[in-house]
Amino acid sequence: MAVLKSKEIREMNSTERSDKLYEFRNELMREQGIAAMGGAPTNPGKIRALRISIARILTIMKEEGEK
Repeated sequence: MAVLKSKEIREMNSTERSDKLYEFRNELMREQGIAAMGGAPTNPGKIRALRISIARILTIMKEEGEK
């Protein structure tokens, strides 16, 4: 899982962005669930990276007028 760059997100079409957003949100929910139960995260920076990627996708979708 790498942080997506804005350029990479802009090169995707609308459905690819929506799919990636769905994937990242599910992964974030899973990671937060593990952390909430007191489990040690496999990668401590993963939650932050997921949140950043989700925010970038949403920002670009809003700029381009997508839902």
